Amino acid sequence: MSHAPFPYEPFALHGQELRDAVVRYASNPLYLDNEEWQNSDNPYRRQLRPQVLRHLDLDRVPGRDEILDYSSLAVQRLLTSIYEADLVFLPKNGLKGEGRWEDFKRFYSPTNRVLGEMIRPALERYAFGFLDDEIETSGAWTADSLETYLESLNAHEAAGPSLSEKAISNSTDRERAARMWLIQFIPDFLSEASPMIRNVLGYYGAPQSEWFKIIIDEYGYGVHDTKHSRLFERTLESAGLETDVHRYWQYYLNSSLLMNNYFHYLGKNHELFFRYVGALYYTEATLVDFCRRATALLKDVFGDRADTQYFTEHVHIDQHHGRMALEKLIRPLVAEHGEQIIPEIVRGIEEYRRIQEIADEDFATQIAWMDNGPEYKKLHAPVWDALSSGRVTAPVADIVEPYGELSNTHCHDGDELCHIVSGTMKFVSGFDSHQILEAGEGTVIQRNRLHGAIIESEECVYQIHSVGDYKKCMS
Repeated sequence: MSHAPFPYEPFALHGQELRDAVVRYASNPLYLDNEEWQNSDNPYRRQLRPQVLRHLDLDRVPGRDEILDYSSLAVQRLLTSIYEADLVFLPKNGLKGEGRWEDFKRFYSPTNRVLGEMIRPALERYAFGFLDDEIETSGAWTADSLETYLESLNAHEAAGPSLSEKAISNSTDRERAARMWLIQFIPDFLSEASPMIRNVLGYYGAPQSEWFKIIIDEYGYGVHDTKHSRLFERTLESAGLETDVHRYWQYYLNSSLLMNNYFHYLGKNHELFFRYVGALYYTEATLVDFCRRATALLKDVFGDRADTQYFTEHVHIDQHHGRMALEKLIRPLVAEHGEQIIPEIVRGIEEYRRIQEIADEDFATQIAWMDNGPEYKKLHAPVWDALSSGRVTAPVADIVEPYGELSNTHCHDGDELCHIVSGTMKFVSGFDSHQILEAGEGTVIQRNRLHGAIIESEECVYQIHSVGDYKKCMS
């Protein structure tokens, strides 16, 4: 007797079904807008702005020129929360009081985890799909050509300062810029090595044990005070920052979350195992020089009060880790599994390099935006003149908000003009960076720049004009 097979249908969410599932996930009370700029010792609270998500089209793959738009920021925030439901976070002051116990249960509830997993594949397609057009690794790869390629990277060689480092050194407020920089590392460094732990589960021979050695190093061989995340806490403290997880959620840049999420993406999806091997090699090899430069930069900015042991420790340990990743992971895996895995190893390297470039440019641009806050405020006058005279027309949103209303941080897909009709607004363009806007004043909001605002008068009436490119208003 024959049995008709059941047809197999892969799971996928699209269109309205995807949008509804995203909004349902993000409507968890944990993810609603905050009334304060910071999350105080509560690692479960993450502002996902669900009221906006229902208007976004996440059922596509954005191009490279859109990867810093608001939809991408929203997706990176969503993915961070979904990935981290696999990790254990506990408040520094315990779960007593202030609703933390209820938040703990909400964050790790089956509902939160299942709803997150349902939307994760579509969000990953949105977040990382652009890399398929950016990176090409096809061709006849051999073990010898892989070695030649790895040598050409000069990953162990000294490099000049990055755009981010130059932005800090040249900033009008170097300490503020350096703090903003350190904040960008928090999602990675405070739960360091957590994404890669996913890749030492299972059974695959000697490379599994070698990879576990790298993880042991990251965790300080079981000694808490030498655990790398603890070393980074001391760096934060020395720079005048707090160390509770995601206190500074609202100041994470889109690209900072992109870089951290990339490793979760590779670790969560084991079909991308060999990409992680490549990315691991490159990051470990290049961290040596980066950490030397970071140490010098922080000492230059903060002087002797800067605790840089986190970075000096990596100068030593990552020389070893880079060799391990090559000699104990890449070469044995290629020998055992064949040259077919080489394009994936190379793709992991190249994708990570591209994401690094994006993050470097994004951070440097954000610091320039913060530094030039007074200039963008001055630009209000000529842009407003172009709008009010009718020389330029643009869509406008009229908004009325009460005292204390906090616009959680976000960005816009084009330049906009904020014009204050009445009242007072504190316009925030980054950590410890703001302009006070009174009636008749305003500011140009640069495309893709992270910002937020809080109302400091009994009521504030203001307008947001979507000008697209503010420079066109200046002619």
